Amino acid sequence: MSAAPDANASAAPGDLAGRLAEVTGRIAEAAADAGRDAGEITTIVVTKFHPAALVSRLADLGVRDIGENRHQEAQAKAAELAALDLRWHFIGQLQSKKARQVRAYASAIHSVDRGALVDALRSDEASVDCFVQVNLTDDPGRGGVLPEGVPALVEHVLETPGLRLRGLMAVAPLGEPARPAFARVRELSEHVRRLEPTAHDLSMGMSHDFRDAIMEGATHLRIGTAITGNRPDAG
Repeated sequence: MSAAPDANASAAPGDLAGRLAEVTGRIAEAAADAGRDAGEITTIVVTKFHPAALVSRLADLGVRDIGENRHQEAQAKAAELAALDLRWHFIGQLQSKKARQVRAYASAIHSVDRGALVDALRSDEASVDCFVQVNLTDDPGRGGVLPEGVPALVEHVLETPGLRLRGLMAVAPLGEPARPAFARVRELSEHVRRLEPTAHDLSMGMSHDFRDAIMEGATHLRIGTAITGNRPDAG
């Protein structure tokens, strides 16, 4: 893969289309190597720090699943692009006090990691998809529930109105091979499916490790710079 262009070049529609096509091809190749159907894998394009105009161009290229990890930015983009047929995925750490605001625009929340957040997301009016985030490190600041806490949190989600459990989400630890980490999430998922057979999805894999994630059963990839190019200056 060629070197990523600078932030200004990343806004060029042709470059965006080329990167999207290249990543789509790599996903299809990895799926074939894993004996899987690429059609069962959802690519979420992460657009953190990029303007709404880039998201609009992605929509023109057929992208429908957009990922954001900062509520204020996501909320503004979702409002500006409300006329487009987009599914917004919230993938960042979420404060309980912002939970109801996020579920107002999000199709899925990938970072459910504690009971207080589950309670804050409760709704008797509508359902939102959610993933329980697993922390694969010893650093509590990384977000996610420790593996041993997954069953109890899953049960809490299943007992809470307004949440539809899709499965597990994880980020591979820095400085370690990604595939063994993703294999641990896949194994955890087998236990989750004993509690809820339909919760079989796995949200894992980013620009640098999505092939390993696909080989371990990922159903949702969260890919940013490999498609969008370098992020503009966040200011």
